[in-house]
Amino acid sequence: MSRLIQLLGGMVLCLVVSGPSGFAATKKKVHAGGAKVTAKSAHPAAKAAGTRTVAKKGGSAKAAVGAKSSVRTRTVHGRTVVRGRGAKARLAVRRTRYVEHFSANSFADNADNLTLGDVTAGEDPIVRAAAIRALGNMNGTAIAIDPTTGRILAMVNQKLALSSGAEPCSTIKLTVALAALEEGLIKHDTPVSLGRNYKVNLTYALAKSVNPYFEVLGRTMGFERVKHYANQFGLGELAGYHIQGEQLGTYPDEELPQKLGGVGRMCSFGEGISMTPLQLGAIVSAIANGGTLYYLQHPQTQMDAKNFTPKVKRVLNIAPILPEMRPGMEGAVGASYGTARSLRANFSAFPVMGKTGTCSNNGTRFGWFGSYAETPTGRIVTVIFLEGGRPTFGPKAAELTGQFYRAMYESSYFQPRGVPLVPLPPAAPMPTNTGEDDGKTETTGQ
Repeated sequence: MSRLIQLLGGMVLCLVVSGPSGFAATKKKVHAGGAKVTAKSAHPAAKAAGTRTVAKKGGSAKAAVGAKSSVRTRTVHGRTVVRGRGAKARLAVRRTRYVEHFSANSFADNADNLTLGDVTAGEDPIVRAAAIRALGNMNGTAIAIDPTTGRILAMVNQKLALSSGAEPCSTIKLTVALAALEEGLIKHDTPVSLGRNYKVNLTYALAKSVNPYFEVLGRTMGFERVKHYANQFGLGELAGYHIQGEQLGTYPDEELPQKLGGVGRMCSFGEGISMTPLQLGAIVSAIANGGTLYYLQHPQTQMDAKNFTPKVKRVLNIAPILPEMRPGMEGAVGASYGTARSLRANFSAFPVMGKTGTCSNNGTRFGWFGSYAETPTGRIVTVIFLEGGRPTFGPKAAELTGQFYRAMYESSYFQPRGVPLVPLPPAAPMPTNTGEDDGKTETTGQ
């Protein structure tokens, strides 16, 4: 048994020494209040072999096995290098945790600046007011869409909504899941092996945002098939119809280099891809309406809104597989492990299905949540995209979506004619664990 020496303050230096016997002896040197204390601990077999250690001032030590072996140590760039005759040289590396630093700001100095220049005359005023209220002063955009027509009901912070987009993070998993279902690789309950006897199905993988699951699907299908379906779902092309100022996201023609993760990384984080909020809105709208990919249109006047005519881009053959998607998207919000369960703290009056996403690039963090809700008056699609620092992430976008639906509900927007409005319960405290597991080194992502 090793002895424990406890003193006030000080610095501990640990030296690991391997002798010919293959057992280890550990040397600790503690400085406290100018005093020098030496402690020894060793495996019993090492003690039997005669291993001893001698501590010296300045962070060096000598160790001997019997009378012939000595070990010297020195610290180089924070690493303890152990050398000596009769003992194998070893490198003791202190483990450090990487902490990402963000330079972008999650909040605007003035919330009014977020809406400066927005064209609003053709929007639904109730929907727009609810989106502004939910977004607050967070740097982001909120878009609401009628999935049965492709009409944009409201678009807050149009400068960001119409920008060239950002990495889609885990929202890319929607297109990957649709592609794998259409290829017949999986059903919602098909277990997929992720190694070490660990298997996950689509329902859990979507709700929890399990990165390795979608990496396996991506590698199984290959880059060309993944790209084919992504393009069919609208990535790499304009989502809107004659929307002034809309920019184009990008879907690369070549697979991400293997050293950067290849197609697996593209299918779990969307790395190398740039998606716009409008593109995500169009994809979720197609899921919500049964497979019609509409051109999104943003009426400029109330007359435009009154005379609105839907425009179909193409019809996707996904209606038969959409029931396989729903449990996972619903679980993201409703399950105890779902990455979007923060939405329920603000709203639970009717079902909401969606997908979160969180990732970062060059000091800026992105938070996505694309969803559709089954309301008493029909379905509505909402996309909230945030960019900033540490407070920005997918579950935060989901939380704001809950606030958006709550504001709409309290304005009687979803109240059918002749049906009394049922008051909502007070907003619940936010969960301490938001469910955000999305990270470059984690196995799950939002």
